[in-house]
Amino acid sequence: MIDRSMAPAEKRDLVSIEDLSTAEILELFHHADEFRANLHAWSDLCRGAIMATLFFEPSTRTRLSFESAMLRLGGGVISAADGDATSRAKGESLADTVRVVGGSYADILVVRHPEDGAARVAARYATVPVINGGDGAHEHPTQTLCDLYTLWKEKGRLEGLEVVLCGDLRYSRTIHSFCYALARFGANIVTMPYPGFELPDYVMQRLQRDYGVQTAVAAMGDLPGLAGSSNAAAYLTASKPHQLALFTKLTNVEVNRIDAIYMTRAQRERHEGEDTANYPRLTRSTMGAASTKDARVMHPLPRVDEIDYDLDDDPRSIYFRQAELGVPMRMALMAYLLGKVQLRASRPELLSIMPGMPSDVLRCRNERCITNNEGVRYLKRDFRLRADSAPPKLACGYCEREIEARFVGHAQSRVAHRYNAAEVRRTKAENRVYFESEAQAQAAGFTLAGS
Repeated sequence: MIDRSMAPAEKRDLVSIEDLSTAEILELFHHADEFRANLHAWSDLCRGAIMATLFFEPSTRTRLSFESAMLRLGGGVISAADGDATSRAKGESLADTVRVVGGSYADILVVRHPEDGAARVAARYATVPVINGGDGAHEHPTQTLCDLYTLWKEKGRLEGLEVVLCGDLRYSRTIHSFCYALARFGANIVTMPYPGFELPDYVMQRLQRDYGVQTAVAAMGDLPGLAGSSNAAAYLTASKPHQLALFTKLTNVEVNRIDAIYMTRAQRERHEGEDTANYPRLTRSTMGAASTKDARVMHPLPRVDEIDYDLDDDPRSIYFRQAELGVPMRMALMAYLLGKVQLRASRPELLSIMPGMPSDVLRCRNERCITNNEGVRYLKRDFRLRADSAPPKLACGYCEREIEARFVGHAQSRVAHRYNAAEVRRTKAENRVYFESEAQAQAAGFTLAGS
């Protein structure tokens, strides 16, 4: 239930979809239903609260839906909707901006930024809750909440659904967040990327490691290709005992039923000079396939040319409903982060910060990461150790990209060994120092064992 008198809880941020447990997401859906039943009935719930939207990239739906949600909750809104008109143009860091705005100016921040990991920076420096409104090609968790909520309302469930992702899967942060969430809920994913715009390796690795996702070639039957999409469709499904047995015997998976087709535009702002002349296009002809009879057509918007306007009046097209459902979904999220809604579900277990990591040795290999751009001036690089991997994998604490540590040093002896050496196993975790290469270890003043 919604408690109008509840005091704010401890600070909680939403930077990644992983910041919410599966059970918490489902609870938020039910709260969103309460808000949606009468959008005008909640104007006293967050009275006196102020939300600031700090958008350093263009936005229409995300910013306006957040502002609408806060106003419907009875709060106020201040906005920096043009990055060029903020002090960033003068060289002010994101960290300084959120420390100022997230003080007496506002009680909750929504941040959109062109650099991967920027939302994590905002969350670390702001004293009020931070919501990621999209950071580079990293994640867009509230869009994923809206997408899941829409699909859940349309189909009544998420587990076992067959969802086709089509178009630019490489640069779309919406797709990356959506993939992780679909896998968590046990939905099956069919990827149909435009050639050269496939899911990045790091997304696939995370799906396989964290959700046990298995991959096979997808045979699409009467949907051989979405007008220009890659012929190499892939079928991704979270591991279950019977599925593991299936994939050891079969190379193809026949997809004869599609529950949703999720189209994405080419993210031209994140790549230059790549040919998209034959980009996928969803048409009435495509939607005439037998497998799409009960499919829902989804799109995070804005649309360019990838969905024919003739499909707008097709009852299976729900992309405008997606946008509409974004308001109650974001109302539920903000009411929770501001302490006006209490969730009974337990929180997710997050990776712990690795002890003993030197700040000046390892470098994130993602050139779009904020640590390699604005953050060079002031951020201390940190990494989180992935459990049970050999060689050890370290995830950037900001953009979550991983690197492999093939050498491990002892902080006291200043001697480094290969990661699988017996001496490493005898070294306490707090004394371990991780390196990608021999040269990196030597540059940090460590001696290589045996040299």
